[in-house]
Amino acid sequence: MSRFWSERVRELEPYVPGEQPKIDGLIKLNTNESPFPPSPRVRDVLTDGAIDKLRLYPDPNSSALKQTIADYYGLKPEQTFVGNGSDEVLAFAFMAFFQQPRPLLYPDITYSFYPVYCQLFDIDYEMLPLADDLSINLADYRRENGGIIFPNPNAPTGRALPLSDIEALLKENTDSVVLIDEAYVDFGAESAAQLVDRYPNLLVTQTLSKSRSLAGLRLGFALGSAELIEGLERVKNSFNSYPVDRLAEAAAIVAIEDDDYFRQCRDQVIATREWTEARLQELGFQTVPSAANFVFARVPEGEDAAELSRQLRDARIIVRYFNKPRLSEYLRISIGSDTEMQALITALKAILS
Repeated sequence: MSRFWSERVRELEPYVPGEQPKIDGLIKLNTNESPFPPSPRVRDVLTDGAIDKLRLYPDPNSSALKQTIADYYGLKPEQTFVGNGSDEVLAFAFMAFFQQPRPLLYPDITYSFYPVYCQLFDIDYEMLPLADDLSINLADYRRENGGIIFPNPNAPTGRALPLSDIEALLKENTDSVVLIDEAYVDFGAESAAQLVDRYPNLLVTQTLSKSRSLAGLRLGFALGSAELIEGLERVKNSFNSYPVDRLAEAAAIVAIEDDDYFRQCRDQVIATREWTEARLQELGFQTVPSAANFVFARVPEGEDAAELSRQLRDARIIVRYFNKPRLSEYLRISIGSDTEMQALITALKAILS
């Protein structure tokens, strides 16, 4: 611990990302990346002319990208915000909306960046326990609060809430921001983006890392009322006026416009997920119903999840294990290609036998 650190940095427990191994030949099913490359149109924008323009600053407002996103969701550009990955967008939202006298509410099993942001920005919070089936009970959130945030589908469980339940919460919770983190929404849930015009306190965040195959690009966005978006812009412009570079904006635009390719890849991921769930159940795993590009599976009775994860790694397959209460008997398995998932099932059969 450095003597030069501030007290806030000394107290931080940083977010721990999924392992990014530098070993060739591994089947990597631990960070929910897409098994497919991005739209072929992305290659077309990486021209010599575009590269030459990197000597110039990008548009600080990312106006062309905002227009593309707004058109896709039937909104206006002033209802759209973009940032350097959805994690940055979430960080700005925590700063802009959740430093309140009352606590922020979120699930006790969810995206583990939320408590990190609360600690970093000195935000009071309450974690509300998931039900026994690992679902979010929105009735628990009908209390005084300084904001509400949860992913839909939730992570790491993959469970999704119906849009009607989210709207019912919004009708009752009108005095604080409700943030729906939709990193995995394209794989089986219904987006709350269609509610933005009706509820001025609703903020929806999404990422191009998962269903658009652009995890290496770092591009996320938010949809909300012009009032909420202005709050995000104020924070962004007090931190970094140019978070989205020229190449990222150009690639993101064509990735969003190429809807046919997006749907083709998404549908294949869903089909492979369903095949994987069925095979895991045949091996004795209990799978949580998933609307994401991963499966959250309880290991067969009598098996140890940590040991099973280790043995899979010995077979050159990496999955995500969480050594935490209520999660320690589960593995989170990203959906890879058909070949990769077949290799996973073959390895599990050998280990379990």
